[in-house]
Amino acid sequence: MCVGVPAKVIEKKEYTALVDVMGTRMEVGILFVPEVEVGEYVIVHAGQGMSVIDRDSAHQSIGEWEKLAREDAI
Repeated sequence: MCVGVPAKVIEKKEYTALVDVMGTRMEVGILFVPEVEVGEYVIVHAGQGMSVIDRDSAHQSIGEWEKLAREDAI
């Protein structure tokens, strides 16, 4: 099973992008999604942007991840 998390693109370079994953910034590869633009969301798995997703889907997924994080803290 593969797990990917939504990330918002903050800065874009030729082969990498700086993304925000629920408040944490990290650099990821964008070889699979060279069309992504700053402000869009990608699904990140193993340090790579795998697909571009729409804002509503990203926000819904982030909400679910936040629920899991809260439950894990209990």
